[in-house]
Amino acid sequence: MELLEALNWRYATKKMNGQAVSQDKVNIILQAVHLAPTSSGLQPYEVFVVSNPELKAKIREVAFDQSQLTDSSHVLVFAAWDNYTQQRIEQIFSHIVTTRGLPMNAMDDYKHRLLALYTNRTPAENFEHAARQAYIGFGIAIAAAAELKVDATPMEGFDNAKLDKLLALDQKGLKSVTLLPLGYRDENNDWLVNLKKVRKPKDEFITELI
Repeated sequence: MELLEALNWRYATKKMNGQAVSQDKVNIILQAVHLAPTSSGLQPYEVFVVSNPELKAKIREVAFDQSQLTDSSHVLVFAAWDNYTQQRIEQIFSHIVTTRGLPMNAMDDYKHRLLALYTNRTPAENFEHAARQAYIGFGIAIAAAAELKVDATPMEGFDNAKLDKLLALDQKGLKSVTLLPLGYRDENNDWLVNLKKVRKPKDEFITELI
């Protein structure tokens, strides 16, 4: 019930008031993202945390001048692998078996199946798959922020290529997927703050197959 109350409380904040979010709360949100599930546990994305005002202003320039980016406390940038490679997959499986105290070859059969699958796809197909994994963490970040009564604005409206250059993501084999400013709503200036939450009727949204 607490989660549902939090999701009813949250909305896509249009104006933030510049108030800082405590580092403890930011850390909880990031830990929730870190614990998010991903396909085969590969975690094919990274999260970049931006709190520097000058850098936030530069991000705003490539994101259609959205004020939440500079009025927020922190901006989370979700960036997915540009491709699944043998090196990346090998590195993840090495970390898994080491962490679990397993023999190094314990997961070889599964690893080789994944390698056969991903290395036969195009980089574009692999990036789209990795981006979908990033969205899982993105959604969990939004829910975690809501539980902490931290406002968040999901954003896809930005120039991905320019952001990738700005943050040197392209040099890390990553591509930006989404942005999530964190902060607190400006209740006096946000036109959306008091409007009723609207969702499709449940009977048009949920179908039970019996």
